[in-house]
Amino acid sequence: MPSFTLRGLTLTLPETAIRGGLERAFTTGRYEHQEADAILAHLRPGDRFMDLGAGIGFLCALAARVLGAHAVTGVEAVPDTLALARGTLAANGFDGVRLMHGAVTGGATKDVEFGQRPAFWASALQGPEGWPPNARVIRVPALPLAALLEEHRPTVLCCDIEGAELEVLATPLTGIRLVVVELHPGLYGPEGEARVRESLVAQGFQPEPLGTKGATVVYRR
Repeated sequence: MPSFTLRGLTLTLPETAIRGGLERAFTTGRYEHQEADAILAHLRPGDRFMDLGAGIGFLCALAARVLGAHAVTGVEAVPDTLALARGTLAANGFDGVRLMHGAVTGGATKDVEFGQRPAFWASALQGPEGWPPNARVIRVPALPLAALLEEHRPTVLCCDIEGAELEVLATPLTGIRLVVVELHPGLYGPEGEARVRESLVAQGFQPEPLGTKGATVVYRR
């Protein structure tokens, strides 16, 4: 399987997982680079980090290197991708990171349908346009954000969940001091983007320029 070194971390993936220009993103260092920059700019001793949409575990590993594995939790819906995340964390000495299987929701507590796509990073809950043609619909546990926050008590939240942030970030973000979110205006338009921002401001968060770039935005309180 191809292996890559990114920010000093080893990432090993099967050929089937490297799609849609992903190999180039790894070799050029651009894979999740905006989120990574934001996280590294803001994490501080004593933080607890939670990654919604953990993917292959790259951001969890970065956070664990700063905070220790005990202070990091990742949530990932696709079983195959979750296995890749476990491999990433084990390969880099961070087996102690907590990984949870499920789709984070704003309130749903029963299993939900989730669209698993060949490009793992594009898998998502059903969007307003329905399922993409290449999505394989599976059922995964629903993990309400409120329950996750109560159980794990993160202080820093990273969110890349392909449009579900519209609902999820309207949840009261108890205990969170910093949010790093990748917006998806292509899925919900400028009105949806405004709703995400307004939800955060209504909870006392303010835009933070450091780490904000393109679709990746940082809010702090």
